[in-house]
Amino acid sequence: MLELFPEGFEEAERADGVELAAYTDAGGEERLWHVFGGAHSTAVDDGWEDRWRDFHRPVRVGPVWIGPPWHQPPPEALAVVIDPGRAFGTGGHATTRLCLELLLDLERGSLLDVGCGSGVLAIAGARLGFGPVTALDSDPAAVEAARRNAEANGVALDVLHADALRDTLPCAETAVANVTLQAVQGVAPRLDVRRLVASGYLEGERPLIAGYEEVERRRAEGWAADLLERATE
Repeated sequence: MLELFPEGFEEAERADGVELAAYTDAGGEERLWHVFGGAHSTAVDDGWEDRWRDFHRPVRVGPVWIGPPWHQPPPEALAVVIDPGRAFGTGGHATTRLCLELLLDLERGSLLDVGCGSGVLAIAGARLGFGPVTALDSDPAAVEAARRNAEANGVALDVLHADALRDTLPCAETAVANVTLQAVQGVAPRLDVRRLVASGYLEGERPLIAGYEEVERRRAEGWAADLLERATE
């Protein structure tokens, strides 16, 4: 589906399985038939091009509200407005919320967001009082989105285009890496930080990293996030 419709498609749970739907024309329907051996077409109502907005709803984690620009944040909240683009990270995923829960309880200081995606965690960190905040990603689209979202939220981020597994990483008091288990285990030994908030993996997985001690683990919806600190000798 990604190869056929790189601009996007819908995924919906049905009683008999998962339905994948793309908004396309007769040519797109024919390509579906060739690849999957069958497809069903239905005419759609006007306004279909805005239906994707229904999937992006605000979330609240403590004082922090994260939502798209077409929703109004509560006046008392620390608002993080994220415009969904090609970069991963709108605040709705459980791993993002778990990372933010752990960040809420930490001593404020410098923060490094590794694999920042849209910049949601870096921006939330800045809104919570962390600073200076550096965000980096190997995807140019993510770097562009993080810079754009930081400017829209009026926060100062140093957003870098870098490969966390190869390039030199900035030092910080705290790092957050909401990526994958393999990426966490690869990047953690390269970090010059006191503590690491790690996520992006399932509850049944656990990062094993020499030189770090697990301090706290949070779980939600089958996902997990861990607070790790440098081991003291």
